[in-house]
Amino acid sequence: MKVLVVGKGGREHAIITAIAESPTETEIYSFPGSDAIFSIARPLEAASGTLDSVASIIAAIQKTGIDLCVAGEESYLVRDEGLANACKAAGIPCWGPPKESAQLEASKEFAKEFMVRHGIPTGGYATVDTIEEARAAIDGKYPTVLKFDGLAAGKGVAVCPDEASAEEFLQEVLVDRKFGEGRLLVEEFLEGPEISIFVSVVDRNFQILAPARDYKRIYDGDEGPNTGGMGAVSSLEMLDDELRDFIEGEMVRPTVEGLINDGLPYRGFLYFGLMLTADGPKMLEYNCRFGDPEAQAVLPMISGDFAQYVYEGAKGHLKPDLIQFADGWSICLVSASAGYPASSRNGDVISGLDQVTGARVFHAGTRRNADGEFETAGGRVLVVVAPGATRQEAVKKVYAESDKVTFDGRQRRSDIGTRNF
Repeated sequence: MKVLVVGKGGREHAIITAIAESPTETEIYSFPGSDAIFSIARPLEAASGTLDSVASIIAAIQKTGIDLCVAGEESYLVRDEGLANACKAAGIPCWGPPKESAQLEASKEFAKEFMVRHGIPTGGYATVDTIEEARAAIDGKYPTVLKFDGLAAGKGVAVCPDEASAEEFLQEVLVDRKFGEGRLLVEEFLEGPEISIFVSVVDRNFQILAPARDYKRIYDGDEGPNTGGMGAVSSLEMLDDELRDFIEGEMVRPTVEGLINDGLPYRGFLYFGLMLTADGPKMLEYNCRFGDPEAQAVLPMISGDFAQYVYEGAKGHLKPDLIQFADGWSICLVSASAGYPASSRNGDVISGLDQVTGARVFHAGTRRNADGEFETAGGRVLVVVAPGATRQEAVKKVYAESDKVTFDGRQRRSDIGTRNF
């Protein structure tokens, strides 16, 4: 089976690894890919010209004879006519939702309206177009949560404790247009630990996968600016039966039924970002794909035939028995480059990759230099992922193995797997 995974980061490196380790015989391709990914996958070659549009990707898929397209990166789901839409028109199974359904992630306003319409517990909100409207909506109530309405690579959300931080973010979003054109949501501040629930959705059917918790802030103690994620923890133990039943009955099932009722087809991973408040779980957001870096923590916990599982799902057949989940814990720890998240420094040589044992390394922002060495080429450079029978054991292992991988200017939190537990 020929499989194409669309994306280039650590998440896609993890997805491709899970597919490669499946018993189903596969020939894996990647676009755009990376030097690390191309050690286990082939680059997708353009049918003609360059791969600069969804149409050109489809032409390359057809030329190569791809049997399955897996959408790892969210941007391609809403680009041009939409990757899944174009795949369907060409008769190619795609694991990823069509453009109209991917608005659950691409538009925070769309998602909030969906939650309210279908009775899914969530915080209050207001949608605004100007700084004046935002100030009126905040009405001096701090902390407040501000969200850019569109895609922002995980960085379009600010939890503002005071007026000064809110004004700074409002300037970036509504005046400087840091993330492009779009509206802003002013949301009720919710307190409690967060948890990420990943669900495989195939039309009317769904399967809840292993949960995870990620860490967005750059510094220990959840301090500093938001990032794409500095680490994640995954374990089946994070969901007891009562919590699992509530999430399934009050959030997952109404979401799947809501998609059907709204005429929004869906085949792919669907991420539920939840806050476990004193009043019960509440929805924060949807992502229409695996999270990053949560995927890097969750996927190593999955055994069985992941490739066949995704292929069958893309064709409309959810087959939960094709995969199993390991007991214990999995922790992924991000090493970021100097300057991140405001900027990133490239070209710092990475050492110690060959010293890691009993753990995995997934590359996010790396490239090979002229000497064949890996060097930094992005903000979040790589993750080390380690398992453990207990959370404490996994924490000890992941930090010990991550210590072996170094580069100048490396940034790394010291409380992944301990903070919020």
